Order: sequence, then structure tokens, then C-alpha cells
Amino acid sequence: MSGIGKGIATASIGKILQAKGFKVTAIKIDPYINVDAGTMNPIEHGEIFVTKDGVECDQDLGNYERFLDEELTTDNYITTGRVYQTVINRERNLEYDGRCVEVVPDIPNETISRIKKAAKITGADFVLIEVGGTVGEYQNMLFLEAARMMKLESPDGVLFVLISYLPVPDTIGEMKTKPTQQAAKWLNMAGIQPNIIIARSKFLLDAPRKRKISVFCNVDKEDVISSPNAKSIYEVPIYFEKENLGERILKKFGMKSGKKSQENLKDWKKLVRTIETVQKTVKIGIVGKYFETGEFTLMDSYISIIEAVKHAAWYFKRKPDIQWLSAGDYEKNPRAIRELARFDGIIVPGGFGSRGTEGKIKAIGFCRNKKIPYLGLCLGMQLAVVEFTRNVCGIKDANSSEFAPRGKNKVIDIMPEQKVLLKEKRYGATMRLGNYLCKISPKTISSKSYGKKMIVERHRHRYEVNDAFREILEKKGLVIAGVNPERNLVEIIEQKNHPFFVGTQFHPEYKSRPIKPHPLFREFLRACIK
Repeated sequence: MSGIGKGIATASIGKILQAKGFKVTAIKIDPYINVDAGTMNPIEHGEIFVTKDGVECDQDLGNYERFLDEELTTDNYITTGRVYQTVINRERNLEYDGRCVEVVPDIPNETISRIKKAAKITGADFVLIEVGGTVGEYQNMLFLEAARMMKLESPDGVLFVLISYLPVPDTIGEMKTKPTQQAAKWLNMAGIQPNIIIARSKFLLDAPRKRKISVFCNVDKEDVISSPNAKSIYEVPIYFEKENLGERILKKFGMKSGKKSQENLKDWKKLVRTIETVQKTVKIGIVGKYFETGEFTLMDSYISIIEAVKHAAWYFKRKPDIQWLSAGDYEKNPRAIRELARFDGIIVPGGFGSRGTEGKIKAIGFCRNKKIPYLGLCLGMQLAVVEFTRNVCGIKDANSSEFAPRGKNKVIDIMPEQKVLLKEKRYGATMRLGNYLCKISPKTISSKSYGKKMIVERHRHRYEVNDAFREILEKKGLVIAGVNPERNLVEIIEQKNHPFFVGTQFHPEYKSRPIKPHPLFREFLRACIK
């Protein structure tokens, strides 16, 4: 089921194999018809992760990148929509030589060709493929068919791992294996026998449960891997290695650890020890709107930001206390803004649409005036410019053309090429996406953070700082700390005489790693702690 930890399990297996000296890459297969994740609502789907080459994809690719410390590309992402689109285009171009094009085998064959392409391009020893959804669903049947066909083609080259949930009903207090038995049965019906079963549960798996799964799911007891809830996702590879998962996988492939093996996961274990032992906290508030769904609070909409904050906090041996602050509350109740004074630092993340923007602007102004460390990401940077224009430059009706298209003073305006795209209603994969250069101004917070003059960061936006306002913004004291050298677009803004007030048009959170926190998040946390 969704959220059970397929992505973390995939990333963890990759980390283990990487530590044993192998080159690893990972692919996410999403069964929805969408060509990519770019047009999806973050509340429904979770965070939209962006690769260096500008693909808007599932958040699991972010987990793969963070665990493997590898930059992935479009070749690491497959959806039903992408596969069908390619097959239909080929049919239109007579690339099937006029024969009848069928769902099976042509859709599975296209999936297999994409997997092989990723293997070839990356030169990986292992390609880990996560199939989204739940076994037995109509949506992912074609991908299971592709998996079956791959196994038939290469019996010794393909291994199947089933990740299944073992509930412990409160009324009974006993771990139940029946859902896992049913999942294995559904896989068998698809022509697939799992080689390894990862048993996700609240607790460690005991011997009777392992034995039961072994008997009824037709796997060795040693291939039933216990995966209890962990304090941190970064503990999962350690748990798996305690169960000898890496060696079980290599044995099934008739392989041994590589020459550059680092089997003890030394740096990773050091990180986990830090996570477990830190006591002092640093309190960070995230002012947003993509986390309320009914009575529940979802963190998935901002998962890369959360992880980037954690990475930087652990770097300073601090425990991050992250709290969700609803921008809408500050619009309804102006006094509620005072709660921001309780935090060591405030982040305003990216987003789309006008809901909550005035509340975010109030929060940004509070941070600017009260000298609270502030980090604005994408929309968080744009709104910081709006707030400065209104309250320092005195242009009270300043706004973004996204929220006030007929406004007079659009200090944030749509990029010229985007006007045509939106007029033609071409929304999918048409934003300014992926890696772009940024030249950093000397003697700025950003310059101190990066320690270099030119950087590359990932983007996802349609709007930018309007050049017509740059003169007055800089005259009034706003620091343009980074620009794109090719188009002179504003990439980073800062405030003078402030412990840390930085806004970025790009998304630095995408490039943060657990053992290598992103420079801007690191320096933001340094200011928060100070």
C-alpha cells in the first residue's frame, strides 16, 4: 500500500549493494496515465521531485538520490503515460512495420527497453526497479507482465522482492501474516514468485511469523527480512544488513562483494549514531499550505525540504524540531503571527496558487523585522520580494502577476516564453525546469555559504523578479546575491543587516544529502542555532 516504504526499501538495498563495491541505479515505475508528476496536486501525490535534466517525477527518485548520492535523469522514471505515448508515436511513424500493435507484448516490451537503456547509460551492475501501487491492481498489471517477461528472458539475471505490511491489530495484539500471504498469492497469479519478502511492521518479525511466511509464501526463512518501524529512514540499510540481506541477494546472483567494498557502511553508521544520540534541538517552522488533508497532516508535500533541514541539523549535532504552520491562519487572525517568535528559523517553501499567499507575506515581514533567520524557496523568494517592495519601497499594491494578473505593479512577473505556453494551455513539463547556472555576488551570505563564484541548481517555476523593479529594490537595500549569467535572471536575494535572510528562485533542497548537507541549508541552520 502507499506509504509502506517501497521507495526507502529500494534505496536501502541500493545503498547496501553500493557499499559492497557495485555501481547501482534505480528506476521508479508509476502506473498512472500521467506522463509525469508535474500536473499532480502535492496533497494527493506528495512532493514533485525534479531531476537535473528537468523531469518532474515521483518523490522516490529523491530518496534514491539521497541514499545513493547519484544524480538521476529521465531514464530513471517510467509511467504508463510515458510508455503508451512512445508506443503510439512509434505506431504513427510506421516503426512497427504496419503490424497490429497490441497492449501485450508491446507495452511490456517498451518498458523492458527503457529498463535496459537505463542500465546501459549508467553502466550499473544492478538496476533496482520499484513498481508503484499494490499487487493485484489493474493499473500495474502490464509492468508485472514486463517483469515476468524479463525473468523468462534472463532467469539468473532478475530477482523479485515483495514488500508487504504485517498489521498488529490493537484489539488482538498479534502480528498477522495473512495480508502478506495474499500479496504473494497475487504475485503468483501474475506469474511471479518472490525471491525475498521484506516484512514491514511496527515491530521486529519473530520466528513463528518468519516460519509461517516461509511456508505459505514459498520462500526460505532466511529470505524473509524483518523491517520494523525505524526512528529514521537512514537506519533502514543498517536493519537490512543485520538480516544479511545484501549477502542473500549476492548469493542468489552467484556474486561476491566487489573490489571497492565498504561493507561496514562506516559513514552511514556514524550518521545513524548521530541521529540516535543528539539531544539539543533546533526549532524550525515551515509556513505552507500543502499539508492539510481533512484531519490529517501530511509531510510528503515537502519531503525534500524536511530531509534537507534534518541533514543540516545533524551536521551541527542538533535534533530538528520541525513544525507545520498554516499560512491561512495568519490571514484569518493577524495576532497568530506572533507564534513565529518561538522558532529559531522559518522556511517558506514553493507552491502555486493564491491561497495563503498573504499569510506567507505577513510571516516573511515578521521574520525580516524581528531578525528571525529566514529561508525562502522559489515562491518563498518571490513573496519576500513582494513584501520588501510593499513595505520598504512603499509600493503598497506590489504583487505577482500569478495572483494579480491585472495589477499595476507586478514586481514578480511571468517569464516571456511562459506567456505563450499558458495561452496555449501547455502546462505539462513546460516550466523552467532542471539545472541552470547561477553567478554569486561576492561578500554575500550566499558567497560565504557556497565558497564559489558559479553554482548549478535545479529549478521549477514560471515567474521571475521583474527587471523593471530591480533598480528601486537594490536602491532600497535588497541584495541581488545571485543571477543567471545567460539571461540575467535574479536567482538569489538577501537582506542586509540580518543574521540570515535568503531567498532562492531555485530549489536547493533537491541536492542535499544526509552526509553532505546543502550549503544554504547548512548556513541557515548555523544562523538558527546561533
